[in-house]
Amino acid sequence: MRLGINRFSGFLTIDQLKSSLKGKDVMEETRQETFSGVKDVAENLAIDNDKLDAYMKLHVEGYEGPLTIKQFKGGQSNPTYQLLTPTRNYVLRRKPPGKLLPSAHAVDREYKVITALGKTNVPVPKTFCMCEDETVLGTIFFIMEMVEGRILWDPFLPEMTPVQRGEIYDAMNDALARLHCADYKAIGLADFGKEGNYFERQINRWTKQYIASETETIEVMNKLIEWLPNNIPSSNETTLVHGDYRIDNMIFHPTEPRVIAILDWELCTLGHPMADFSYHTMGWSLPEGTYNGMIGVDLAALGIPSEAEYISAYCQRTGRAEVLGGAFYLAYNLFRMAGINQGIAGRMRDGTAASANAADSAAAVRPLAEAGWEFAKKAGAQ
Repeated sequence: MRLGINRFSGFLTIDQLKSSLKGKDVMEETRQETFSGVKDVAENLAIDNDKLDAYMKLHVEGYEGPLTIKQFKGGQSNPTYQLLTPTRNYVLRRKPPGKLLPSAHAVDREYKVITALGKTNVPVPKTFCMCEDETVLGTIFFIMEMVEGRILWDPFLPEMTPVQRGEIYDAMNDALARLHCADYKAIGLADFGKEGNYFERQINRWTKQYIASETETIEVMNKLIEWLPNNIPSSNETTLVHGDYRIDNMIFHPTEPRVIAILDWELCTLGHPMADFSYHTMGWSLPEGTYNGMIGVDLAALGIPSEAEYISAYCQRTGRAEVLGGAFYLAYNLFRMAGINQGIAGRMRDGTAASANAADSAAAVRPLAEAGWEFAKKAGAQ
């Protein structure tokens, strides 16, 4: 099996990346403690309880108040709320208020794909309604069921046994394979994106959004913007891609090693499955302590599969002979992550960031770009 994954080998950007990306959530408390659960709704993201209650009585079958609203701690982009009632709990996702980048915060697209995938074996929450009338809460929103289960924020799963860790990783692998095998045309998503040229379109999109959110000049980011479009591997395979498939964007069964709901579909579109898969498996190509990197970690002792084992399981489930990775995919994903974090930095500047940890994301932009450029150089960039 050809993996084709290039590795870091002692670049100066490693220390920079460690210091910027570890941050408070690792040094003072765990990610599980930082991002799990709910809090009181932030003042700048408050929504009208009475208006929402009236809307749900008309549009959510079986809804009965009174309604209590909390805000989930996790999430940077689209504010997400827990809606509590005496008989059932719900989740509301909305566009944030204020000035927004074009095509960002597409909760309407999230609603469309989650609803469509409800007809498949891909684990998603049940959706109830989509509200495009901004007079109700100030921005568009949708409501879905609150799936009861476990959200795991630390990919090293410190509270689990080696056997349990292996089972969790296998469950993630299975859920992603199900998504990439879904017949998007059969469930009404043929128009959910364009077929082919995915990397060209994504690089163009994140370049535009990065420039629109730019808060400082980062030379290596500009180099990536110039180099990536001219070095795309030739392959136009098309599937549904999640866009941010990672362990904390899914809910696991309360006791079983099974994904029961994949969350945060804002970046989902029709695209190349290797963009999704290489992003999801990027940790195997980064050093320990760097954005959940696994190089230097005794994975066998932890019960976490090796990169080769994980790729083999994915290939078996998707009917592939092999996965051809490469430094390009790593450079692309780090560039895209830098672009996403720069968007958060821009929203922090504009006062619309949805998380108290937005400053950490802003600080990550430069080291992510620098790490991406190191992989680009491994792929031949000058």
